[in-house]
Amino acid sequence: MLELDASYWDKRYQTNDIGWDLGEISPPLKNYIDQLTDKTLRILVPGGGHSYEAEYLFESDFKNVYVIDIAQTALSQFKARVVKFPSEQLLHQDFFKLNMTFDLILEQTFFCALQPSLRVSYVDKMNDLLSQNGKLVGVLFNRLFSLDHPPFGAIRQDYLELFQGKFRVNILETCYNSASERSGMELFFSLSKL
Repeated sequence: MLELDASYWDKRYQTNDIGWDLGEISPPLKNYIDQLTDKTLRILVPGGGHSYEAEYLFESDFKNVYVIDIAQTALSQFKARVVKFPSEQLLHQDFFKLNMTFDLILEQTFFCALQPSLRVSYVDKMNDLLSQNGKLVGVLFNRLFSLDHPPFGAIRQDYLELFQGKFRVNILETCYNSASERSGMELFFSLSKL
């Protein structure tokens, strides 16, 4: 089985083998961020990579934004692009070992990068990281891919079963505003911690 460790992801960024990277914030997340009014929210972007979402948030005056990634190369590339972003809010560590709380977690290509065997742990950890009224919001693939390398897909019913008991599903529907190359393949979702 492929070892999806820090070395694996660092190499992907070092060789620019990052086909998931849109080069800009994804339209569904931009749309969602644009309607947020509370600039004090503590926000996490897990498996952030180049994290155009964090850049957009930061430039929109959200100052409590954190990016976590196991790939130091990704974080270094992000910092080189977004020079004023606070270095202490770039977390180079394993998501599953993070011990903080957030009001909002934005999901963008993190779920599909994890081995499917970690999905229950993903749901549990997301729940643990959120404050009492916290939300997990973002986009998820609504299709199946290869089982031997990322991205690892799923379909709507899989997500409903996975998140039940830990989250209330507010929205889980086909994106109407996906980037063109992802059109018809994404679900926009908003979950509230139970």
